[in-house]
Amino acid sequence: MPHSTNKELILGIMVGTTGISLLLLWYHKVRKSRTTLNLPNFLSLGNKFDSVTFQDEMCNGQGTAAIFQGRQLQILEKLNELLTNMEELKEEIRVLKETIPKLEEYIQGELGGRITVHKISPQHRARKRRLATVQSSGTSNSSEEAESEGGYITANTDTEEQSFPVPKAFNTHIEELNLDVLLQKADNLRMNECSKMESFELLCDHKEKFRDEIEFIWRLVRAYGDMYELSTNAQEKKHYANIGKTLGERAITTAPTNGHCHLWYAVLCGYVSEFEGLQNKINYGHRFKEHLDKAIQFLPEEPFLYYLKGRYCYTVSKLSWIEKKMAATLFGKIPSSTVEEALQNFLKVEELHPGFSKSNYLFLAKCYIDLEQTDDAMKFCNLAVLLPCVTKEGALSSSH
Repeated sequence: MPHSTNKELILGIMVGTTGISLLLLWYHKVRKSRTTLNLPNFLSLGNKFDSVTFQDEMCNGQGTAAIFQGRQLQILEKLNELLTNMEELKEEIRVLKETIPKLEEYIQGELGGRITVHKISPQHRARKRRLATVQSSGTSNSSEEAESEGGYITANTDTEEQSFPVPKAFNTHIEELNLDVLLQKADNLRMNECSKMESFELLCDHKEKFRDEIEFIWRLVRAYGDMYELSTNAQEKKHYANIGKTLGERAITTAPTNGHCHLWYAVLCGYVSEFEGLQNKINYGHRFKEHLDKAIQFLPEEPFLYYLKGRYCYTVSKLSWIEKKMAATLFGKIPSSTVEEALQNFLKVEELHPGFSKSNYLFLAKCYIDLEQTDDAMKFCNLAVLLPCVTKEGALSSSH
């Protein structure tokens, strides 16, 4: 009995295995036939796709140049639009900065002065009085800090203006001088680096009396440039640069054929540009070059003008691609200059005034280094070392 059961079990397993094998064989056969059936269609579809792609590439190849030029124009338009938006945003921020102090004063008045403020020091108040005296000579483009009545100032404005240190107050007793004597005295004081502040104060003391005299105005513009150079605080530098530029605009309008007016207006435009974004930097650079050329036209023997032009040419020769494209977008042409052109201007300075300045020698050396003329570069480096340094700018002639 057990033997019969075992035989039936073995037979059942064999039948089951045979059935499963037949089922698997049938499944593989069906799958293979489907794959074989669909493969030609798949290959045909691929050939059609390749054909269409090749035709598209041929068409695209014919218009590549036009598309590339169009994309360049689109990029420049987008950049210009972005810069315009940034300028609008800066203007809105400026308006807000001017409005906030007024709002603080209004709120303080409404609350009876109960806003938390701190008393400014007498020294700080004295500095602000001196600054107000300076500001009366021109309208500054920069936002000025507001002081509340009673000698109080908000924490924010005190942070923005750490100090505008003028070493000593302007003269309370003003010596009466005629114009010629005043100008001669101011020029003599300016020849000494330590007395430039005194020269500036002397001119400020007489600005109401001689405000319409062009020889006085351009010297006052120059004095604001001196104060920019003497200052170490960025906000203070910006303050002097803005006032000087505003006075310079008045000078070139009043006396369009005076070379000194164009010279110092150009210099102050250069100073103001240090605090501007790329678009305004390019704008001021264009203005700088324009008035520098006019100054050279009226003062062809002035070495300082050729030094400034050399600096301009050298800077332009180092401009990046994007800066040149931006200038072209704004003014319709790309500013161009070379190291060779800069070198010729620095050599012209040396021709008109041998040993003019340490800076001129250094830029001559830099030009020769760029041109791989090491012997000449070493020559001017040695001359620069031997020349005594009188000013921060490397002994730029004080008579200018």
